[in-house]
Amino acid sequence: MIQGMSRTIWEETKFDTKNVTSIDWMSYPILDITERPAEIDIVLIDRPNVAPSGAGEPSMRPLSAAIANAIFDATGVRIRRVPFTPESVRQAMS
Repeated sequence: MIQGMSRTIWEETKFDTKNVTSIDWMSYPILDITERPAEIDIVLIDRPNVAPSGAGEPSMRPLSAAIANAIFDATGVRIRRVPFTPESVRQAMS
């Protein structure tokens, strides 16, 4: 959940005309521990007849969509490209 939130609201690989410029973890934007939710409620669905299928990376897309829907509910603006930084939300609202 936290990794997906970080990807959705902060992370973006930067490029110049020839190379990737996001080359170290010191300058790459990620969710800071102080920005994480105080609590995350998780609901496990008991389906003993269904084989496990994992919930790692495949869960990133629905999480981003949920955050996009929350932004839409709060602002009336639909944003379709991550990251949803404060600057990108302000720009979409203008």
